[in-house]
Amino acid sequence: MTVRRVPWVLLGVLVLAQICYPLTTGVTRARLTVATVVLGYLLSVSHALLSRGPRTAAALVAVATGGGFAIEALGVATGFPFGSYDYSGELGPKLAGVPLIIPLAWTWMAWPAWLAAVRLTSPTGTTTRTGTGVGAVAGARWTRHAGRIALATVGLAAWDLFLDPQMVAEGYWIWRDATPALPGLPGIPVSNYLGWLLFAVLLMSALRPLAGPAVAVTDRRDDPMFALYLWTYFSSVLAHAVFLALPASALWGAAGMAVTAVPLTVTLVRARRHRDDGRAPRRPARSGVDATA
Repeated sequence: MTVRRVPWVLLGVLVLAQICYPLTTGVTRARLTVATVVLGYLLSVSHALLSRGPRTAAALVAVATGGGFAIEALGVATGFPFGSYDYSGELGPKLAGVPLIIPLAWTWMAWPAWLAAVRLTSPTGTTTRTGTGVGAVAGARWTRHAGRIALATVGLAAWDLFLDPQMVAEGYWIWRDATPALPGLPGIPVSNYLGWLLFAVLLMSALRPLAGPAVAVTDRRDDPMFALYLWTYFSSVLAHAVFLALPASALWGAAGMAVTAVPLTVTLVRARRHRDDGRAPRRPARSGVDATA
């Protein structure tokens, strides 16, 4: 097995574990939840390492795992920024009141959310205009970077519209004061989602400077992460709507993650069609088009 296949193999095992989730209950489900988070963590970190190198993987771990633990410890101790809450003992050992798998979950989804945002905000097929000033180019880059951070932030934070209702329903954590809450999502205060947005924007803002320029581009090596993000989206909608009896979170999550997931799907489908067109026999080449892009 080549190293390039490692993310695909881990993704396959992760998908199987998640398919088993609705079929289990009690202690078995809690253990499967822990195993799933560990698999997701290994998938994202190994992909960062294999595709971008040690600096990027280390930055991802430092920012998402280290930062995730810090913000969760702060939240448990003070109630800021998520609201006042406590974790049960079902998710394994704790440190400072935080189950050790929780910061792994931040890392698991932060990486595919970032890469999806990079893919969607990267210019394609552009040409340099004569006379374009340095200031205009710098402004365009700043705008693209800001848009990338915003899209990655939403791409990560919207996942919580699935995650928290599912985990609260299982009793893995509970808020002391869950008001005000989103319609149909009792037990989770709005402050929790605002806290996710706050930390996600800090995380995504720090990732690019620490990880280096390699995280600002995507290519075919990132297909496992795109598959992970889209699998998470579509499988969560199905699971919440059909198997977990959580129709409200199915709707909220579908709407929130669609901001990233839907355009990513369209972009990947178009890219696939473009590659297929480039491989098609007897098709005349078009000037200025890279058929392998």
